[in-house]
Amino acid sequence: QVQLVESGGGLVQPGGSLRLACAGSGFTRNDHTIGWFRQAPGNEREGVSCISYSDGDTHYADSVKGRFTASRDIAKRTVYLQMNNLKPEDTAVYYCALDPLGSMTLDEYDYDYWGQGTQVTVSS
Repeated sequence: QVQLVESGGGLVQPGGSLRLACAGSGFTRNDHTIGWFRQAPGNEREGVSCISYSDGDTHYADSVKGRFTASRDIAKRTVYLQMNNLKPEDTAVYYCALDPLGSMTLDEYDYDYWGQGTQVTVSS
């Protein structure tokens, strides 16, 4: 049973930084993709970033390109999302998800397993 647990959310001022972590368990292969998604109240869920667990290749939404960086630590089975220069519009619940086919998309329908989410609030 694949399980994903996010951590690292919180309250930060505009221009600040946070690092989210997604700890995974229950998978035995490394050819999947981990995606980061977010959902603000009243909005649809939005794909933010994805990373290939096998080779670390990354992809970002235009809204976060240059500010967010995804990385992974295979030994710890953990994927990170470093978020810099945060803006109020980044406020949302952030989720990590696993695509077992490794398709490197930001389409939520490609992802089969989801974490419970962590709240990120950017406000002064």
